[in-house]
Amino acid sequence: MTNQDGATAQAWQALGGAAELAERVGYRGPSGLEGPLPVRELARACVGVCGLAAAELAAVRAGGTALDAAPVAVDEGAVATAFVSERHLRVEGRAPVSFAPLSGFWRAADGWVRTHANYPHHEAALVRALGVPGTPEAVREALAGRGAVQAQELVYAQGGLAVAVAEGYGEPQPLVERVRTPGRGRVLGPGALPAAGVRVLDLTRVIAGPVATRTLGVMGADVLRIDSPRLPEADDAYADTGFGKRSALLDLADAGDRGVLEGLLEGADVVVTGYRPGALERFGLGADELLERWPGLVVAELCAWGWRGPWAGRRGFDSLVQAGYGIAARCAGEGGVPGALPAQALDHGTGYLVAAGVLRALAEGGGCGLRFSLAGTASWLVREVPGAGAGVPGYSAEPWLREAASGYGALRYAAGPLGDWGRGPSRWGTDEAAWLRR
Repeated sequence: MTNQDGATAQAWQALGGAAELAERVGYRGPSGLEGPLPVRELARACVGVCGLAAAELAAVRAGGTALDAAPVAVDEGAVATAFVSERHLRVEGRAPVSFAPLSGFWRAADGWVRTHANYPHHEAALVRALGVPGTPEAVREALAGRGAVQAQELVYAQGGLAVAVAEGYGEPQPLVERVRTPGRGRVLGPGALPAAGVRVLDLTRVIAGPVATRTLGVMGADVLRIDSPRLPEADDAYADTGFGKRSALLDLADAGDRGVLEGLLEGADVVVTGYRPGALERFGLGADELLERWPGLVVAELCAWGWRGPWAGRRGFDSLVQAGYGIAARCAGEGGVPGALPAQALDHGTGYLVAAGVLRALAEGGGCGLRFSLAGTASWLVREVPGAGAGVPGYSAEPWLREAASGYGALRYAAGPLGDWGRGPSRWGTDEAAWLRR
């Protein structure tokens, strides 16, 4: 088992943990993650610090201190499999479609553009901005006649998602931003699992945030995801990340539904948000407002591009941040065609970091604001994570694949690297918007 891992020490320090504890995380087994950047090292470190944060919380809840945290052993095969969980998912034997036909790299007049059109409203915005039919051929022709940045801004102005592929790495971003507040959270006594009895209100979508809350669920938390009925979710995406939580719909423009959400906040210990900066503030649900009204909460915010700078308010996904941050160019293949990391590592890695930050904040007593971003994880990957990005021979996903019943039928899925997810997900939006009884 490998100890003394540099990336683990870096991530643990960023989370505010005691430096000597990082040595208690060890890694074993082969890994299938490799490429021109140290994704293997990033992935295992994110999972490792999450496991260590859980051990720290368990020790504190048992009446000890953080220094009583038990050692953590992480299997790299489980990490590699979990980081590409969407590729292993089967829904009633069917493989999901990860990227829609209009999502991908397109040659522009002076470079490359990456588009993301997996959701119908983003696809509609893309073709509306370009003024073409919704076919790959029409999009290819339209983008070929425009500059990459010109196309990026044109599509963004219409509410779509397109990013010019950057040749150099983006501006440095912090991996974690921690903001303490005067309030204190509920005192947590001993529990069967590290986060047993903790109530997590999940206001996230797509991959990074749902991975974080799925992980908190496997740690014993009561996780309730709330979405707007105006913004449908893709069934396959929720089938992959909906383990360990329940899902309900509330329309914040409706007074009755808003009252239900207020009641949920009264009983919550943790709120995790995954919308771009400013999106929730218009509903009075920004971190500052939440911590002012409920000073004992742990509020973890997640966004794509970071919390300052001209791109802070923009929508984004892992693939777009890879393109805009210089990673896609670094992973380019033959003919200079941009490439991608061997996993959506910004999403998955950030998800485990968010969960780790929440667990650490609970161990410290709550009353804490945390900020994470895909760009922050990208900045860490390209500038600080030590390692060569080489996999370890002998990796196979098979030992980490499981089957379970779900609201979508029989699922084959990737097990969690810190414990199996447990029950399969219900169908998105079909649960009651209420906490389970403690």
